[in-house]
Amino acid sequence: MEVVCLDLEGVLVPEIWIGFAERTGIDELRATTRDIPDYDVLMKQRLRLLAEHKLGLPDIQAVIAEMSPMPGAREFIDWLRERFQVVILSDTFYEFSQPLMRQLGFPTLFCHRLIADEKGNVVDYKLRQKDPKRQCVKAFHTLNYRVLAAGDSYNDTTMLSEADLGVLFKAPENVIAEFPQFASVTEYSELQKEFAKGSQRIIAE
Repeated sequence: MEVVCLDLEGVLVPEIWIGFAERTGIDELRATTRDIPDYDVLMKQRLRLLAEHKLGLPDIQAVIAEMSPMPGAREFIDWLRERFQVVILSDTFYEFSQPLMRQLGFPTLFCHRLIADEKGNVVDYKLRQKDPKRQCVKAFHTLNYRVLAAGDSYNDTTMLSEADLGVLFKAPENVIAEFPQFASVTEYSELQKEFAKGSQRIIAE
């Protein structure tokens, strides 16, 4: 019994905050967990910038509504679902995810919550739990699942370490250099091959 755990942004969809930064012209909002490993530090920076520029949840949601998954992502998800159980483990927020999840066929998503006031100002965020991606993999292990995982950023590396197979996908050079123990690929076809090879079953590629 095997489950595939995937990061969302950078693996299946573009980085939401980068897209928002490009729309608003606020270059500091381009920072992601590829750049700042400490998620709390990153989110406090984002909340500060939103407040300074008087931008709220509706502004971010308007940008997300015009975004699409990365080319080939939906087909990749469909390929996985025929062969594995699939769960998306993300540090995004449910308040962001709906338009993109719809385009991916609504795979199971575990992520976090944003806290906004009545005017739509983002005032805080609520993590589902500490180190959630690793904790999910550990939980799947207690259910006697083998876990195959892929991600692209610092916040994915504990998930990849805990998994039975961890693969970096489209990761930046700094992450690849710091975590040479993980295979690194850049195409969905290559990731399919890594998962097929890492499975204990015979998987049609």
